[in-house]
Amino acid sequence: MSEIFRAEFKDAPVNYNEIARYAGAKTIDSELKNLIDACLNEANNIGVLNFTLCFVKENIEVGEDTTNFAGFSLKSKNLAKVLNGTKEAVVFACTLGVGIDKLIRKYAEIQPSKALVLQGIGAERIESFIDYFCERYKKENGVSLTMRYSPGFGDLSLENQKKVFALLNPPKYIGVTLNDSLLMSPSKSVTGIIGIGGCDKKEDCTNCNLENCEYRK
Repeated sequence: MSEIFRAEFKDAPVNYNEIARYAGAKTIDSELKNLIDACLNEANNIGVLNFTLCFVKENIEVGEDTTNFAGFSLKSKNLAKVLNGTKEAVVFACTLGVGIDKLIRKYAEIQPSKALVLQGIGAERIESFIDYFCERYKKENGVSLTMRYSPGFGDLSLENQKKVFALLNPPKYIGVTLNDSLLMSPSKSVTGIIGIGGCDKKEDCTNCNLENCEYRK
């Protein structure tokens, strides 16, 4: 059974540079800063920037290119490298919910620049909230955590989303569904695996083969 974790907008500091990067801007001028502030205020005032996460803690066995969980295995050399030295992992699914998607669709029709910034805000918010969850988990449990690793990242096939969903049951606990194309709804949703113990280096893009990704750091 999944445990539930929730956070509010105020819990995770806003990173304007990340919002701009996700929105496709290389620098922030006063006009963009004002637009970001306006979008943040509107989205926060109608309560679409809160966060819900479900997770389980699993015992794992890490091999050279395979990580074994209680009911399934994940084949990925990069994931095994991240989890090397760990015997437990947190498997999670999280979402901002449908509100941010509705707001983006609204402005896509009448003010595309605002819709683009809202896309950036949604991406930055969910990453910041996951970081907040990790910091809380480390503090409350007295452990270190590895970087997080998600299906579709590097050599971990997106097909593994099905295994994560079977374990966590996100439709029941946080209202996140998976379609036949393995895309999640709401769109601002993320799944992942985090090793308990081991190396706590920050997440980067070195293990990902999507070199042309617009979000690549």
